[in-house]
Amino acid sequence: MSRPTAQKTAQKTPAQARPHEVRIIGGQWKRTKLPVADKPGLRPTPDRVRETLFNWLGQDLTGWRCLDMFAGTGALGLEAASRGALEVYLFETDAALVAQLLQFRTRLGATALQIVRGDGVALAGRLAAGSIDLVLLDPPFDTTQYAAAVAAALRVLTPAGQLYLEAPEHWAAEKLAGLGLVERRHLKAGAVHAHLLGRA
Repeated sequence: MSRPTAQKTAQKTPAQARPHEVRIIGGQWKRTKLPVADKPGLRPTPDRVRETLFNWLGQDLTGWRCLDMFAGTGALGLEAASRGALEVYLFETDAALVAQLLQFRTRLGATALQIVRGDGVALAGRLAAGSIDLVLLDPPFDTTQYAAAVAAALRVLTPAGQLYLEAPEHWAAEKLAGLGLVERRHLKAGAVHAHLLGRA
């Protein structure tokens, strides 16, 4: 989930928890509801999109190493950890959201979560090349960091690693090919285009 921006509006589906809650969809913490900060523009990835993503990935992520580069509420990373991921890096710039993520880790006993405050793209540069099985990218839709974030993701992904990308538009095959990527799955939900990508 992305950090706040004024141009990102909240998405809500009938299955979504109250606007200031995140509900974990599956895994060991299934149905757990966590309060989230009331910040303008904070947009947790909707329940439907998260459910679909982890259906695509398979429900068991045991042993996976994951990176959520723009963690926000942590909804995506929490889903990965709930499904058995070995390590989940949550990078976030907002101090209040980082504090909230630390509270979630304590409440859930989520020892897999590695929570770091700072710029996600820069922090990703500190991770070993080829060390991450799944990168979760949900930056602010008005960001100029998409290209840098994708480049950082490709550096840290294992050869068979997967990249999840949320964006305000569907990324064309030609654009992806130019980055060395291919689309495996795509979903449009409201203003969100969700892509599951792999190396070409």
